[in-house]
Amino acid sequence: MTGSKIGALIPIRLASERLPGKALKHAVGKPMVCHLLDRVFSCRHISDPRNVIVCTTEDESDDPLVTTVEAHGASIFRGDRDDLIKRLFDAARTFDLDIILQVDGDDILCDTQYMDLTIGGLLENSELDVMCSEGLPFGINSKSFTMAALERVYSHYRTSKNDTGFAYYFTKTGLCNVGSLGPVSPDHVDDKIRLTLDYEDDLTVFRHILEGLGDMESLPGLSDIIRFLRENPEVASLNLHHQEDYWARHASKAQLEFVDTAGETQKIEV
Repeated sequence: MTGSKIGALIPIRLASERLPGKALKHAVGKPMVCHLLDRVFSCRHISDPRNVIVCTTEDESDDPLVTTVEAHGASIFRGDRDDLIKRLFDAARTFDLDIILQVDGDDILCDTQYMDLTIGGLLENSELDVMCSEGLPFGINSKSFTMAALERVYSHYRTSKNDTGFAYYFTKTGLCNVGSLGPVSPDHVDDKIRLTLDYEDDLTVFRHILEGLGDMESLPGLSDIIRFLRENPEVASLNLHHQEDYWARHASKAQLEFVDTAGETQKIEV
């Protein structure tokens, strides 16, 4: 896939039910979305920050996000509010991407190393459509897929309200050839850590981490983050009680249908 245009698509909207405006909440002097963008900017496979695209909605409530993202050097695409597959497809087509790194906007400390590894997996194996990291702390994994995979999903999906669970169209339908990679170090494994931004407690955890590691010369890596949380178990425990509610809500909202290769309508099993 030599010569492929590689970019990142990050879906974010400010009208969150649980923590409105969370992407613009501050820690150590800048918004959460900017902490995430800095980590994506560090990907060795993405040469131009303008190929990092925050995919938001056309709602007026998302106007402040546009201003912040563009000022930080990334690009913006505005599309459908609830149909995330369409929003990502339209963004990828607008920016003429061949390979797409997809990072969730809530995963503020998503790890750059694994972003690069998932992209590299697609570059090295032309038979794969999708490459996902797995086995990392909740909120750290990333995924990459080809434009061909996105086009295939776009032609087969049938549920237009898919902002919860949209990634399952790539990984659970059989439409794509999926590869996966696990942790590259035992220091990267800890299932007692929650690192995604949905609740006020999650915001508190992120602020503790970013403040605690703020004097590092480079962006903190996954080993640094896990070490900090193990040294400060009172911080790591602040948001773990939300996991059960998170997954219950996720299962109730991720009601997704698609048409399989035989033309039959199927429901994705979550």
